Amino acid sequence: MRAIVAEKREVAKGTLFVAFDLQGAAVDFRPGQYFWVELLDPPYVDEKGPRRHISVCSSPTERGALCLCTRLRDTAFKRSLAELEVGDAVEVEEPKGSFLLPEATDVPYVFVAGGIGITVFRSMLRYVRDERLPYQITLVYSNRDRGSAAFLDELSELEREVPRLKLVLTMTDEEGWEGETRRIDAAMLRDHLGELDAYRFLVAGPPAMAQAVVDSLHAAGLSEQSVLADKFSGY
Repeated sequence: MRAIVAEKREVAKGTLFVAFDLQGAAVDFRPGQYFWVELLDPPYVDEKGPRRHISVCSSPTERGALCLCTRLRDTAFKRSLAELEVGDAVEVEEPKGSFLLPEATDVPYVFVAGGIGITVFRSMLRYVRDERLPYQITLVYSNRDRGSAAFLDELSELEREVPRLKLVLTMTDEEGWEGETRRIDAAMLRDHLGELDAYRFLVAGPPAMAQAVVDSLHAAGLSEQSVLADKFSGY
């Protein structure tokens, strides 16, 4: 379906947010899914073409819109995306995918986000807030520094608005940061959560980071059913 760029802005260092207006169309999706975007007549092209799938970072409650957020890279698609102007048209497809906000609300969840992996959790948390759902969630969010942490102010606001949401930030390479600085693993998570087997974990981030967290949790004794992962890669 045809969509129009309604908004674009930088939300962290080298990180672009784009909101698409579906021009009266409405799509039903579940928080955590991705959608396909095709750029029309892009200024830069390569062998991979102008079509990519990217996680939806908006909530299903934001009717008539789909939003994405991505790290900018020196690829034809990302360079073309960065040059889109408000009012430009793209083609989008209805969201799909199996990395979803679980339906059960009687289990405490830990969302583990590395860098741009925060996008899927932004979708989930905005949905939980808008629908006033009784989830208990700890969001553990890792970045090199505050400048590269997308949606940092918004997440702090969500923590105030969602009754059972706790935000844990770790900045692994910021001088003067007085909070957590460790990379995320089972030991770090245990220090903040206590016993881990009471929780269900959703992990999203760059492939190496996400795999390392998953491996650490499995090594700590958590079952495969207790850990769901989504691995992000740049284009």
